Amino acid sequence: MSVKITQFEAENVKRIKALTLTPAENGLTVIGGRNNQGKTSSLDAIVWALGGERYRPSQAAREGSVIPPKLRVELSNGIVVERSGKNSDLKVTDTRGRRAGQTLLNSFVEELALNMPKFMQSTSREKADTLLRIIGLEDQVRELEQEEKELYARRRTAGQLYDQKSKYAEELRSWPEAPSEPVSALELIHRQQDILARNGENQRKRDRVKKLDEQCAIAREQLESLERRVQEAQEKYTALRADCETARRDALDLLDESTEELERSLRDIESVNAKVRANQDKARAVAEAKDFGDQYAALTEELAEVRKRRLDLLSGADLPLPGLSVEDGELTYQGRPWDCMSGSDQLKVSTAIVRALNPDCGFVLLDKLEQMDLESLREFSAWMESEGLQGIATRVSTGEECSIIIEDGCCRGGMAGTAAPGPAADNVPAWQKGVF
Repeated sequence: MSVKITQFEAENVKRIKALTLTPAENGLTVIGGRNNQGKTSSLDAIVWALGGERYRPSQAAREGSVIPPKLRVELSNGIVVERSGKNSDLKVTDTRGRRAGQTLLNSFVEELALNMPKFMQSTSREKADTLLRIIGLEDQVRELEQEEKELYARRRTAGQLYDQKSKYAEELRSWPEAPSEPVSALELIHRQQDILARNGENQRKRDRVKKLDEQCAIAREQLESLERRVQEAQEKYTALRADCETARRDALDLLDESTEELERSLRDIESVNAKVRANQDKARAVAEAKDFGDQYAALTEELAEVRKRRLDLLSGADLPLPGLSVEDGELTYQGRPWDCMSGSDQLKVSTAIVRALNPDCGFVLLDKLEQMDLESLREFSAWMESEGLQGIATRVSTGEECSIIIEDGCCRGGMAGTAAPGPAADNVPAWQKGVF
């Protein structure tokens, strides 16, 4: 069974004159009263008694009192804790013979049970770390969170580049009629030179025809004036005539090639190549945009897988309260982060986590419950009672919800502070981690 407070007595501590409190075994024991009457002083006294000298108030003795503070706490495990005398010396009596002193108290009294605000005021990251430490998944979840952050950063970069490249590709002008590759000016010049060379050869052949014609004319004159050489001239003439006819026929079939198209291509080469380069730039931009889009989609799948693994890891963990989880490094309950929880849910979560930190400690101290309305207060008390938990709380109120009322450092009317008893200990199941 976890340890609870069965009785508490205090004298001359801060605003407390004399107080005896017998808290309910389970559920809330609410210490009520107006401001500055000693409610918080009673909790501070319990914290000092069980927590040790580090929790000793800076002005522990009640103002105006010549009698030193005196504290006495009886615990359900048979241990009695006392502080008294000028130096408020600690005395721990253990009926079962275990070692006495603050070390024994520290073994079963959870620090955060004495100082719940320390947990509630911690950062969301610190709360999440506390939960992960309890369930033994701190390192694994941290690794998955780091992997998730890296994937998210990479995906965000890929998405930004995808947007940039897509917009850039859309702005670029394209020329469908342009060739797929830039036109080479050198190639066009070579082709032009080849045509000019062929045309030059044609001209040479025409010149040859002309020359042969001239020779025929000379031969005819020689034939007329040189009868003695008629035969020789006739043969020569006949041969030349035949060659001339052959050359003429060849010349008639010749067709000069035009360089106009190549010259036009040379004139337009820069314009054409500019269009080709524009098309190539657009194609590259589209390809790059698609590549980053594919990266973004792949990283999205990886990110979803990492998040699923983290959720599966936490879903299968032995959590101190159903509905608890850690998302993006923050503690959540029923899907809501700490700052979106109701006050009663914050108290319930804090109580469950503090209890899980040290299952041997069956009580918690809660200050300033006036933030909760009566219905929320009753629901929270019922939940604690169902969990076999003992809570000692303060509230600025004198209503019926208060177990005792403190006035000027004492119980109202001098009555002893005895809260309504909770369920019998035999009817409260032993607490098991992760089971409620």
